[in-house]
Amino acid sequence: MSGLGIHDLGLFMLTSLVLNLTPGADTLYVVSRSARGGWRHGVAGAFGVGLGCMGHALAAALGVAALLAASRWAFDLLMGAGAAYLAWLGLQMLRSARRGAAAAAGGRAAAALLPTLRQSFVSGLLTNLLNPKVGLFFLAFVPQFVDVHAGRPLAAFVLLGLLFNLSGVSWLLAVAVLTDRVRGQVAAPVRRVLQALGGGLFLLLAARLAASRADV
Repeated sequence: MSGLGIHDLGLFMLTSLVLNLTPGADTLYVVSRSARGGWRHGVAGAFGVGLGCMGHALAAALGVAALLAASRWAFDLLMGAGAAYLAWLGLQMLRSARRGAAAAAGGRAAAALLPTLRQSFVSGLLTNLLNPKVGLFFLAFVPQFVDVHAGRPLAAFVLLGLLFNLSGVSWLLAVAVLTDRVRGQVAAPVRRVLQALGGGLFLLLAARLAASRADV
């Protein structure tokens, strides 16, 4: 790795693991998809999140994140879009919980309420991609482990982004499978309550993201 200018790789991987294990919007999203539709939806969401995360890493490597950090209006625009999307996702989860209760009462098939795997993937992608703070995180975190005056800093940046993403996606895949196993032991009414709580938490995350615009 020294040929690329990367140093303290072990510390980078350890820190990445700790950061990825910290619960956040991505983990909550994968839990909600697995709880609702099973591990396949959780896995689709995890790969969507991973692609979004890789997009942020590439953007940071190319300097797009630095441009966002320097341009207040561009950052606020993306922040507003991210908050709006999280709010929409939270409302969808609340509506899904309510319709699930109505479907159970009316005897309709719950499967009719499930999104497609493609929708789970795209929603995971947008959940991550529309959060500009992820890009700013890469811009602040990764350069600490790259010597920009030695090796190939762009290649080093991309490689570290891939390693960070590998750690994150591996964790989310484990979350998807574990949630699916627990899901089979939880009654449908409890799952609907958890879905409603997840929707409320996404609305809270949206509010926090919108409120933080003034602090950045």
